[in-house]
Amino acid sequence: MQTRGRPLSSKVRQNIVEILYFLGHGYGYQIHKIYNQLFPNCTSEVIYYNLKKGISTGEFEIVEIKTESGDFSWGASVEKTYYKLGKEAKAQIKTEVKEYFEKNKNI
Repeated sequence: MQTRGRPLSSKVRQNIVEILYFLGHGYGYQIHKIYNQLFPNCTSEVIYYNLKKGISTGEFEIVEIKTESGDFSWGASVEKTYYKLGKEAKAQIKTEVKEYFEKNKNI
């Protein structure tokens, strides 16, 4: 019998796990940019939803929250939440992700 609601696992969240495995830690927009270069494009809302959901499942942890100043279209500062892999994350070490980070070592 199939349970109701969204499934606990997610392909998008697993792909984020793969990215963070090689990245170490990163913030939402950075993860979104890398994701769209490696996998079928998705919106930033989908990435942020899965980061938030991943915190509740233990796949991700918040490293720190930084406020950075600058000249942004929306104002003078931005708040960046940095994520890393949590205890429940299980990286599969996908070849395409590994090759991406080998080619782009300066990320």
